Amino acid sequence: MRIITGTAKGCNLKTPKGMSTRPTSDRVKESLFSILGGDACGRVLDVFAGTGALGLEALSRGADSCVFIDKATADIISFNAEHTRLSDRCRVLKGDVFALLHRLAGQGERFDLVFCDPPYHQGLAHRVLEYLDKGEVLAPDAIVVVEYGGDEADLPATGRLRLVREQSYGRTTRIGFFHLPPGNGREDAE
Repeated sequence: MRIITGTAKGCNLKTPKGMSTRPTSDRVKESLFSILGGDACGRVLDVFAGTGALGLEALSRGADSCVFIDKATADIISFNAEHTRLSDRCRVLKGDVFALLHRLAGQGERFDLVFCDPPYHQGLAHRVLEYLDKGEVLAPDAIVVVEYGGDEADLPATGRLRLVREQSYGRTTRIGFFHLPPGNGREDAE
């Protein structure tokens, strides 16, 4: 597992021992960033961050900053951020994803790009997507990328977020790309 391109190109990332974390493969990551193109910029949020590979890849490619959230792997994310020399633009939060999303929303934090790669088969992708659809942590024109199991139920229709693309990678992985159109964010609810 490594950073594919940008300022940290070729840096290997530390991964946790065991099977509790399922890092996004380099092939899937390369495809994902190819689809995003120039949209991997601005303020990034990496939810269920695991190794931090997606957020660190975005930083390596020029994103302004990234907040990483993971309950189990915060130390590994911090190590990888230091190792890639990207830690000056990172903040790593350890704890419950939903409590931390609520705290970030209360602090007025807004993100242009969100990666969500939760454990499969626990309904977490659906729950996070429903939370994000409220627009409380999304900047206008935000992109949300959700990775989930190839055999899981389709991601739910949302009120504000629009599914713009879905990509399958073999039988095990699907990624949904969502867009929050300008004028559909939190500012409409106020």
